[in-house]
Amino acid sequence: MTATEFVPPSAMVVVAHPDDAEFLCGGTVAKWAARGCEVTCVVITKGDKGSDDPEMTTERLAEIREAEQRAAGAVLGVRNFEFMGYPDGYLQHTLELRRDLARLIRKYRPHSVITFDPTNRFLSDTYINHPDHRAAGDATLDAVFPTARDRLTFPELLVDGYEPWKVRQVWLGAAAHPNAWVDISGTLELKKQALLCHPSQLSPEVALFVEGMARMAGEAKGLAAAEAFRRFIIEADPVHEAPPPGR
Repeated sequence: MTATEFVPPSAMVVVAHPDDAEFLCGGTVAKWAARGCEVTCVVITKGDKGSDDPEMTTERLAEIREAEQRAAGAVLGVRNFEFMGYPDGYLQHTLELRRDLARLIRKYRPHSVITFDPTNRFLSDTYINHPDHRAAGDATLDAVFPTARDRLTFPELLVDGYEPWKVRQVWLGAAAHPNAWVDISGTLELKKQALLCHPSQLSPEVALFVEGMARMAGEAKGLAAAEAFRRFIIEADPVHEAPPPGR
């Protein structure tokens, strides 16, 4: 597939830690938000383990990282934030997590959901994908389908007023086998600025790193800069996209 200019009316980005969203899809989020998409950012863990400072506490680090995430989201145009408060580093794909994610999907009713590709354990020869990333992706996929859709699953959600919702599309970032590329030439600088809002975790050199990755992703499709995804059209929406081939 080639680059797509598709923009959903609403989107939810589900990640494990503060700063994950900016790495995974910051340019895409900025592009979609600028074109009218209402974006919700869901951060599952508190990101409270990422420090080598012997004076740092988990409570203080969680506060810092939430503030950094809000600042980064503001750069990209994120409208809503949800911080689920799970402990960093221990995330597992549990029924509790799946239920909590389904609740948020039913609450915000996003057209599209972006999350990690849970099947991609090794992103390169120098990076093993974080277990929280894989757990977050797995749980999000199961929350999207079938949990958020099915009325009789977790009936307590109905009691709380959360009606079923069908997500139309899923976009997996850091995908092992991408099939959709988003041209982020116009929003690459915003992606870099958003990542620099996370000084507790990232040095200024991160801007050069992500620029290089974006240009590498775009090169195969003749784009100056891109983000690549594995895109699934689960429920065809004739207003916003054609049905997938063979359906």
